[in-house]
Amino acid sequence: MIVDVYKLFKEHPRFNKVIGNDYVCLEFNCPLDIDNFQLFTESHLITYVISGKKDWIAADKTCELTAGDAIFVRKGVYTTKQYFEVDYCVLLFFLNDSFIRNFIEENPFPKRSETPMTELESIYEINTDASFGSLTQSVLHYLNKTQEIPQKLVELKFKELLYNIVLNPKNRALLHFFQSIQQSAKSDLEKVMLQHFRYDLHLGDFAKLCGRSLSSFKRDFKTHFGTTPSKWLIKKRLEYAKTLLLGSDLSINEVCYESGFKNPSHFIRTFKSTYALPPNQFKASQINV
Repeated sequence: MIVDVYKLFKEHPRFNKVIGNDYVCLEFNCPLDIDNFQLFTESHLITYVISGKKDWIAADKTCELTAGDAIFVRKGVYTTKQYFEVDYCVLLFFLNDSFIRNFIEENPFPKRSETPMTELESIYEINTDASFGSLTQSVLHYLNKTQEIPQKLVELKFKELLYNIVLNPKNRALLHFFQSIQQSAKSDLEKVMLQHFRYDLHLGDFAKLCGRSLSSFKRDFKTHFGTTPSKWLIKKRLEYAKTLLLGSDLSINEVCYESGFKNPSHFIRTFKSTYALPPNQFKASQINV
C-alpha cells in the first residue's frame, strides 16, 4: 500500500504544523519500527534532517541523509529506508507548484547564461550553510510554541529559507527547476505517466502529479494518447510485466506487483486475455522457442 504522506500530514491532528494555501510546514518524529516505506506525495517536499538517518530512493537516484542534510523531493512516488540507531526527526516543508511559481514571480532571479539542463531530477540535494541551519531552528521554535502558531511569520521564514537555497550557487539546479515551474503551468503528461505507471495510484493521484483536475487530466490524456488512462495503464503494465517475465527470475506474484497490479489473480486473467496464455505458460513457451 502506498501512503499519501501529504494528505496524511495535512489532515492528521497530532503534528505541530502550519497550513497555508499552497504549503504545509511541520516537524515529524518518525517511530523506530518503520523500516522500508513506500510513499506518494502530491506536493513537492523539502526535508531537513534534525537527527537520525534515512535513505530516499527514487528511480534515478538514492540519497543518504543524516543530521544537517536537506533535499528537495519532487511530487511523485518514493521509497524510504530508515536506520534504527537514532530516532529520526525531520522538518518538512510541503509546497505546491503555485507556491513556487508565485515565489519566482515575486522575486525574479536571473537565468544562467549557460545552456539550461533538459533533464530534471526527482530529488535535489540542497547545499546548506550556517544561515540555513539558523533559519530551520527559528521555524522549529515557532512550531513548538504552545500558543497559536503565527502563520504569517512562519511563511516569511519559509520564504527566507527558499531565498537561502536559490541564492546559493551550488543549488542552481534546483533554481532551474523552480524556474521551469514558473514557465510551465502544467507538468509534462507523458513523462509523468511513464515515470509512475508501475505504481498502484488512483487516477486522481495521476491527475495531481500532472497538475490537472481529474476531468482535464482525462481530456488531455485522451487527446495525447488516443485512449483512456485506464486502458493505457493496463496495456503499459502488461508490456512491462512481459519484459519482466522474459528478462528476470521474478515469480509471477513479484511480476504482478512490480508491474503495478495489486491482485495476482486479476493480473493472470488480464495477461491471458491479452497474450492468450497465463504468465507462467507464456514464459515457458518463449523459452522453448
